[in-house]
Amino acid sequence: MADKLNISLFGPCEVRVEGTDGVEITGAKHRALFALLATAPLGRRTRSYLERTLWGPYSYDDGRQNLRRALSDLRNILGANFDRFIKCTNSDIELDLSSVHFSGAPGNGAFLEGIGIDVAGFQNWVAAMRANESQIAALYRTSPRSALGRPLPRITALPFRRVLGDENLWVLGDWLAEEICRSLSRSNLLSVISHLSSRALATSTTNILDVRQKLDVDYFVTGSIREMGGRIVVDMDFVDARDGNIMWTRQISGPPARFWDDVSSGLDDVVRAIGRSIADEAIAYINDRPVPELEDHHVLIGGVSLMHSLTFRDFARSRALLEDAVSRTPMAAETHAWLARWFVLCVFNGWTTDKAGDTQKALDATSRALDINPDSSFSLVIDGIALNNLPPQMGVASQRYDSAIDINPSESLSWLLRAALLAFQDDGAGAVAAAKKARGLSPIDPFRYYYESLSSTAYLAAEDYDRALGLADESLASNERHLSTLRAKITALHFLGRGEEARATAVELMRRSPGFNLDAYKAAHPVANADLGRKVIAALIAAGIP
Repeated sequence: MADKLNISLFGPCEVRVEGTDGVEITGAKHRALFALLATAPLGRRTRSYLERTLWGPYSYDDGRQNLRRALSDLRNILGANFDRFIKCTNSDIELDLSSVHFSGAPGNGAFLEGIGIDVAGFQNWVAAMRANESQIAALYRTSPRSALGRPLPRITALPFRRVLGDENLWVLGDWLAEEICRSLSRSNLLSVISHLSSRALATSTTNILDVRQKLDVDYFVTGSIREMGGRIVVDMDFVDARDGNIMWTRQISGPPARFWDDVSSGLDDVVRAIGRSIADEAIAYINDRPVPELEDHHVLIGGVSLMHSLTFRDFARSRALLEDAVSRTPMAAETHAWLARWFVLCVFNGWTTDKAGDTQKALDATSRALDINPDSSFSLVIDGIALNNLPPQMGVASQRYDSAIDINPSESLSWLLRAALLAFQDDGAGAVAAAKKARGLSPIDPFRYYYESLSSTAYLAAEDYDRALGLADESLASNERHLSTLRAKITALHFLGRGEEARATAVELMRRSPGFNLDAYKAAHPVANADLGRKVIAALIAAGIP
């Protein structure tokens, strides 16, 4: 078995190699170097950061020599293990986190207690870590760390068992399960197990433990199909595979002649309920458990769900969860993309105190996602969102959306963002067509309000103000805080001649965002100089927005 690097960060800092070549690192700055790397995203920090933090304001050459000497000392101490644990480039130093075991836990003492390094930069870093120990709680989670990981919940649908009726009903039951799997697979928040795998298992067992172990799923859909009294009836159960609890049941029924029409709309309701249930369950699950004890998929789903919550407190908490998800699965492109999305929303909604810094963090996260998987359609979409807003680069953003659709024509978010982009370019007909495509491809998305909001914008560009208002109201029913939707509603009401209602909505917008003003909107929003933007501005002025 390969030697393991054991690091204890709470109480007296200890760094030792466990195994046949066991050795302890005793130098204070050597241990501090490991602590700095172990707590970094992906275990990586730049040479210049390490030089400044550990040795202070030396000259450039002195700082480089101090770090080079420390690494040389460690190479002598660790021998062959040095290259297993540490990777050095001209710009970065990286610690292989998969080779590290973190012993102890928060509460065993102060973070790096008594390490005794009298350098201002290092002391400031230690103080910041002690002030927010939750930022490294993932190092002490109970399940193993993994570079690949499994950040998305896994789900499948088992073929529906024929109970009564024609023997050919089993074909219909199998097809229904296949359609559910196909619809679920369109979501960026689920990992769907092949219907072929679930079919093969269903022929040999109905045991929940077998489903959990052999398919390695977190949730599954199961049920029965029968024909009684001239009607086909399908009963569905959505099951938590961990404990066998039924999260909800649904029934679809209809006469054989109309069943195909009835089942189509019924399946949309089913897959939408699945998405909502998983998001709600994740939020409930994370509320009363320490982050280190959470499964990977609960961390990501909980983070994404809170990011779209109605309170700023939840939005702020979602960042910690998404950063934890990145720490757990650093080679999963999706986690980096979702974190980038957080920074985009933070900047775009005006919630940041460091616009330039958070803008760069968003672009860094999408770059990392695409480094990991250049063909990730979802990462391309999020990169397009960032480039379209921070600051607006519509041409490049359009290329990202087109590339995402070329890779995955069912990438609903790309169609949605293409709709918004076309609306910003005053192509109303194209925007509406793309919005319809997006909503049709994403019946599962638990953040439906976002689809309805941008679809409302598409209909504004097409000057269909009745439909734009209807979609804005549907969106606000799910998320009444979304400022973009409130602006869309004001615009639709204004051009429908409903000025009093537009002014009332404007009051609500200003209550939600007291700092909103037209000058900032004109300067920052990518649509401000388009014909649609001028209409929005005219409507906001008429409604009394300063």
